[in-house]
Amino acid sequence: MLRIGLTGGIGSGKSTVAGLLAARGARVVDADRIAREVLAPGTRGLAAVVEAFGADVLTRDRALDRPALAAVVFADPGARRRLDGIVHPLVRARAAELVAAAPPDAVVVQDVPLLVETGQAASYDLVLVVEADPATRLRRLAGRGLSEDDARARIAAQATDEQRRAVADVVLDNSGTVEQLEAQVDRFWAERVAPALG
Repeated sequence: MLRIGLTGGIGSGKSTVAGLLAARGARVVDADRIAREVLAPGTRGLAAVVEAFGADVLTRDRALDRPALAAVVFADPGARRRLDGIVHPLVRARAAELVAAAPPDAVVVQDVPLLVETGQAASYDLVLVVEADPATRLRRLAGRGLSEDDARARIAAQATDEQRRAVADVVLDNSGTVEQLEAQVDRFWAERVAPALG
């Protein structure tokens, strides 16, 4: 099994790269998707979040109100650490189950936005970092409905490009076109993935 850790800042295009790798046969384990799963209504994860932050982080139908929770944790580093302490262990446990279920010859890509921040780089055979210039990231985040202040706060709450590069085996630049990104993914697959598979 070849385990690839995929990371990059918010708005860099990790999801696009994950999709391109999946199209080439990789199994993608998405930490954000798992985080939604472990905080779904009725889970012990959601119960722990409500215990830590109160019922104001719930919608009327008792689901997690993500914007309300984000408003709390992105404004307060202590609150963000508390949330991370609840969510990260649950996400890691579920991700480990999904990886264990993959066949021994699989290419498993773990899409982990906070890979650097949580010190997980050494857990992977390869670390693949996706970057995009700040203006491109801000434009993409605005397209998702985030205000510029909110987008800048989220970017500032994550590792810097320099910190991600320090653990990267390969860096992809996603400031250009999808075709340019695809060419970089093809090169990564040919030069780093295919040889490792034998």
